Amino acid sequence: MENNRLDRNYENDYPLKSFLEKYLTHWKWFAISASISLFLVFLYLRYTTPQYQATTTILVNEEKKSKIETEMSAFADLGLSSGLKSNVDNEIEILKSRTLVKRVVKKLNLNTSFLVEGRVVDREIYGKTPIEVYFVDKTNQFYENKVDLKFKELTPHTFLLEDEVSEDAPKTILSNKKKFKYMELIPTPYGRLIIKKIQSKDNNSTDNPQSIHIVINPLEEVVESFMKRLKVEPINEKSSVVAISVTDPVVKKAEVFLDNLIQIYNEDVAADKDFISDNTSKFIANRLRLITQELEGVEHNVESFKKSNELTDINSEAKLYIEGSNEYDKKGVETEIQLNVVSSMLDFMKKSSNSDLLPSNIISGLGDASGLIGSYNQLVLDRNRILKSATAENPSVVKMDQQIASLKSTVIESLLRLQSSLNIQKRDLNRNEGFLNTKIGKIPVQERQFRVIARQQQVKEALYLYLLQKREETAISLSAAEPNISVIDAANTDNMPVFPKKNMIYFAGLLLGLLVPFGIIYTDDLLDTKIKSRLDIEGKTNIPFIGDVPTSDSPSEIIASDSKTSSAEALRIIRTNLEFILTKVPDGIAKTIFVTSTFPNEGKTFVSVNLAATFALSGKKVLLMGMDLRNPRLDEYLSLPERGVTNYLVSKDLVLKDLIVKHDGYMNFHILPSGVIPPNPAELLMSKKVDLLFKTLKSQYDYIIVDNSPVSIVTDTLLIAKNADCFIYVARANFLDKRMLDIPNTLYKEQKLPNMCLLLNDTNSAKGYGYGYGYGQGIERKVWYKEFYKKIKR
Repeated sequence: MENNRLDRNYENDYPLKSFLEKYLTHWKWFAISASISLFLVFLYLRYTTPQYQATTTILVNEEKKSKIETEMSAFADLGLSSGLKSNVDNEIEILKSRTLVKRVVKKLNLNTSFLVEGRVVDREIYGKTPIEVYFVDKTNQFYENKVDLKFKELTPHTFLLEDEVSEDAPKTILSNKKKFKYMELIPTPYGRLIIKKIQSKDNNSTDNPQSIHIVINPLEEVVESFMKRLKVEPINEKSSVVAISVTDPVVKKAEVFLDNLIQIYNEDVAADKDFISDNTSKFIANRLRLITQELEGVEHNVESFKKSNELTDINSEAKLYIEGSNEYDKKGVETEIQLNVVSSMLDFMKKSSNSDLLPSNIISGLGDASGLIGSYNQLVLDRNRILKSATAENPSVVKMDQQIASLKSTVIESLLRLQSSLNIQKRDLNRNEGFLNTKIGKIPVQERQFRVIARQQQVKEALYLYLLQKREETAISLSAAEPNISVIDAANTDNMPVFPKKNMIYFAGLLLGLLVPFGIIYTDDLLDTKIKSRLDIEGKTNIPFIGDVPTSDSPSEIIASDSKTSSAEALRIIRTNLEFILTKVPDGIAKTIFVTSTFPNEGKTFVSVNLAATFALSGKKVLLMGMDLRNPRLDEYLSLPERGVTNYLVSKDLVLKDLIVKHDGYMNFHILPSGVIPPNPAELLMSKKVDLLFKTLKSQYDYIIVDNSPVSIVTDTLLIAKNADCFIYVARANFLDKRMLDIPNTLYKEQKLPNMCLLLNDTNSAKGYGYGYGYGQGIERKVWYKEFYKKIKR
């Protein structure tokens, strides 16, 4: 009982071990599945084109002047450029823009690729191609349709060119002519094609294949492909450093694409700066011409006034009075300058169109007009940029025109308010100056008139010198301007591909290879209701379990004295366990053991024969009886006569000892066959002669092993059950449904089969948690590996 209790708690005590043993017994399937999975992964990686990532790092010069601020740099001392800085997010969006990517694709002819045919996958070559392809006078169809030309060199000067057309293609792009010369103009619907041969320094170079596919893809598809693979991301939120990367199967192509992307971006920025520089220079030049003319006119007035009045140094006569009015005079000059600049800007704005930029920071204290002019110039630049790829009727352009017009009127109103404020300031200054002028009333009228002329002269001179200074400053600052972005690290590609990740895919393949058999075994275990081992019995029945019999390598052979197989050892253990069960049988009377099962083919006859042989080998006198009168099967294991129990029960003349035969090779092994199959076996077994039969035999033998009929099919076994000292109920592994255990449980509970015990037949010792049978376990394991090795060799 203690051993039985330990057996039942085995799974609970060692749940992990039990779980692992359930699957480790199928290790061959795990190994095969994992090998197949890894092989498929190998094929996938072998024929999958790897993708490499090229990366370049740039610095966005955010502290440098933006495009608008560059224009306003000439007037920075007037405060018009405050708050305008380049934004990293804006530059990132420009770098990712379709327009910029399309320009790079067109410049590098990336919509044209050269493919070398492989056994499974075609390989693209770039950079070191044996030929170059040019299309002269390209048509719109060149960028819209896909072309696939097969090039094959015939001689050093000629080649074969064939059009690889798909089935749904309307026509070929080539004429009937297939053979051409290098540098020959080949007419096509997409333009005239020229193929130039590149002389390779290495005659043994593998870049000179016999045939090449020249594939021209639609431009928009190529641009869309690069935009999906292009990534522009800042290194972190607090930095102006941006990482630009692109993935491509060809390392060189990815690196060249990134380098040209940055180059074209900087070229655009330089072009914008040149545009701004031209506009600023034109504005200053125009103002200088006007001021020069006005200054010359004032100087002529001074000269005429002094000549007509014969004056030399009038200021020396009114020095004391003039010193008092100098401060007001200075402020008046500054106010007059600002009024002139405001007036000039108002005139400029009335004449300017929506595409003209406004000069700003030209007046100190401009107030809110500074920000409005900056916004206005930004809108003008954005509108001009959009017009490069759109028409004036574009909704975005129309909307921006409306915004520019609205903002322009707002700027004009702001300048008008500033002009009104300056006029008020001027009147105040004039009023204060007039107060002082009354004190110099004695100064000749000529002096007063000369002051008016001299003041105009000073204003014009100051404005003229101011514009000259700004013209030189603008020329110096724009010529020394740095690019918007600086390259920190040039485009470089890691040797390891970003796709596919070999280690990750191998791991996933191995995991999948292990999960497939695991899932199959787990599902099969869920759906399989057959008894597999003693674990499926224990806990589901209270019938004593006397042991299990492993699958025999030779099921038709009877156990011998020198047999060391696991089946033989198991039967010896069962024999020992039966001794404990049969301890209450009196001495001198045979211990009668009945063997039955739920259904036929569960091995009850095999157990009966070998159990009888086991008892006989122990020196006991044993009788094996065949009481399965309907389907006798003892003759499958033993050579038996046709007469037996049936003949004895129906005959009055037969002597019992004449029906019993001795098995050769065993000293005390006797067999009583079942005899011929009767038409009424149940009625025969109900006769009193059956009880007499057992009474007679029990006095002659030590052990009687009886092979009975299955209990769920016929009632024969129950009719003679009273003659048994012990019932062995055989259940076959992988055959009997677990739900059928209700039958022996009911028989045990109702005590219809006396001293009942359970035996599990045909178990797989390698799959169970079994404990082995003596030294036979090690022997079996060696034999199993030998058999497995033999199967592999076959």
